[in-house]
Amino acid sequence: MKADIHPAYRPVVFQDLSSDFAFLTRSTMASKETVKWEDGEEYPLIKVEISSHSHPFFTGKQKIVDTAGRVDKFRRRYGK
Repeated sequence: MKADIHPAYRPVVFQDLSSDFAFLTRSTMASKETVKWEDGEEYPLIKVEISSHSHPFFTGKQKIVDTAGRVDKFRRRYGK
């Protein structure tokens, strides 16, 4: 394997802007912003619009949009 071709894999903090939820994980992403975490260390901060904490699928607030009765049409066509 070639040396020095892989990006640095380091701890970073991802912050969900819509719910103000943050979590510490490892990533190759880089950022100029930093944040002081609960353990007292400073980590790069990556801001995201949506995460598992605010996504409708993971929060149970997902709605099934039935435009023009597509679900009913499918059920009539293909049985029960």
